[in-house]
Amino acid sequence: MGTPIAIDIPHSLGKEGVRQRLDGGISRITEKIPGGGVVQHRWDGDTMHFTVTAMGQSIASTATVFADRVHAVVDLPAFLRLFAGKVKEMIEREAPKLLK
Repeated sequence: MGTPIAIDIPHSLGKEGVRQRLDGGISRITEKIPGGGVVQHRWDGDTMHFTVTAMGQSIASTATVFADRVHAVVDLPAFLRLFAGKVKEMIEREAPKLLK
């Protein structure tokens, strides 16, 4: 079983503005991973489902867009749960940059 990390990222862009920013910037996640990786994503209503694959690990995540915030859940595999604190810090620091 994985270790979920949940965070809320405030915004004032409206739902469509957030969707455009996420679609245009989600692939930049791999820039933060040593050796790079691959990001796949799809939308289901207001929720973007995305998977980051790097270093032999896949991390399934969701980002649900609300009028005033994005609720993100990153499900770390057991192998990476030791790094959950560092991963959460990085998400809290970098995710708001996608919405600017």
